[in-house]
Amino acid sequence: MAFRIIWSSTALNDIKNVVRYISIDSPARAESFALKIISEIERLALSPHIGRAVPEYRCASIREIVVRPYRVVYRLDDKLESLEIARIWHAARGEPDLHE
Repeated sequence: MAFRIIWSSTALNDIKNVVRYISIDSPARAESFALKIISEIERLALSPHIGRAVPEYRCASIREIVVRPYRVVYRLDDKLESLEIARIWHAARGEPDLHE
């Protein structure tokens, strides 16, 4: 059974900013990249444990997948069968800020 995907308002802003930034050079590339991120997140709904625990947080429920060069950080709730997309964070920016 697929987990429910919840987008935090911060993650929604993140993906909008990513698309806006990429579209400066290539609107087509921006659209393609957004679809790739969304596709990877939908894959998470079917296999939510494929992401690794975020090393900086040392918490098994805070996980991530990498869609280069971005880290898709999510909070996993096995009991509620849901995952919350917390951030879409550029890997060069260091530790993901999860404070909203």
